[in-house]
Amino acid sequence: MKKEKLKVAVIGVGNMGKHHVRCYSNIRDVELVAISDINEEIGNSVAARYNCRYYKNYYDMLKKEDIDAVSIAVPTKLHKKIALDVIKFKKHVLIEKPISSTVKEARRIIDKTELAGVKLMVGHIERFNPAIQELKKIIKKNVLGEIISIIGKRVGMFPPQIKDANVVIDLAVHDIDVFNFLLEKQPIEVFSKVRPALTNNREDSAEIFISYGKTSCFIQVNWITPIKIRTLSVTGSKGYAELNYITQKLELYQSKYTKKVDNFGEFVIKFGEPLKKEIKIKKEEPLMLELKSFIECIKENTNPPVTGEDGLKALLIAEKAISSSKLNKVIKI
Repeated sequence: MKKEKLKVAVIGVGNMGKHHVRCYSNIRDVELVAISDINEEIGNSVAARYNCRYYKNYYDMLKKEDIDAVSIAVPTKLHKKIALDVIKFKKHVLIEKPISSTVKEARRIIDKTELAGVKLMVGHIERFNPAIQELKKIIKKNVLGEIISIIGKRVGMFPPQIKDANVVIDLAVHDIDVFNFLLEKQPIEVFSKVRPALTNNREDSAEIFISYGKTSCFIQVNWITPIKIRTLSVTGSKGYAELNYITQKLELYQSKYTKKVDNFGEFVIKFGEPLKKEIKIKKEEPLMLELKSFIECIKENTNPPVTGEDGLKALLIAEKAISSSKLNKVIKI
């Protein structure tokens, strides 16, 4: 008996949405039925390339097409309205990060999906980076010992496709979610400096300090650095790990030290040369892994690996970071 394919659609086929279309068209047991975009030229071009139907009006698509699941890859300010419409038609939904513009809107989306009995997944793509997945295993095995600090650097030039979000909501939310994922807990407070550097109408640079109690995390994020950098470093009581999101390279440095009392009765730690190891990573496209996991959770009727609540928590911390900068004080979470 031939296994029935899951029928999917994509709303918004711009910078990110076009890659959702490409990935869906290459996933076994998935049928890309239709796409929707307000830009007719782009929409028709993408539809012709991937042999699916095009709709300028996404609502018409939802009414006319037999669809099981939808990816939403539109500007953040439209997430709430489009998500609620998709949910009304009882379609499973994946929303590109951030889940919405505000925590209040995010809560509404989550509540509606629960009432409708459909799956909701948020596209925090960095969780699916193979290097992050491997780092998570290393942390859980206690190879690095107690995690003392995590530093994320996510900088680069201004993205012209981003029209409605500041650098914290659009960019830092990636690292916030990664911190939550790696540490498996929520932070207790945040302090940040968020500012416009090259623009007057929105913040394009931020430094964010987030406390998870015994673990301190720091994010440098901006749209002003002339080169693209995406790195993460983790310091633990037993070692240090350095990760590059772009190359999916992960290096591990295991500490070698001895503790003793010197001739003056003082307690000292003597460090030796650390053991350096490059962790073997099977390089794969994070978006493809993300969409495959979305399809799997629908077929297997399991919880999505990145839930609406996960997306809400990351957005909440981002909102608190912005408030911290405006008030110039530490904000409790």
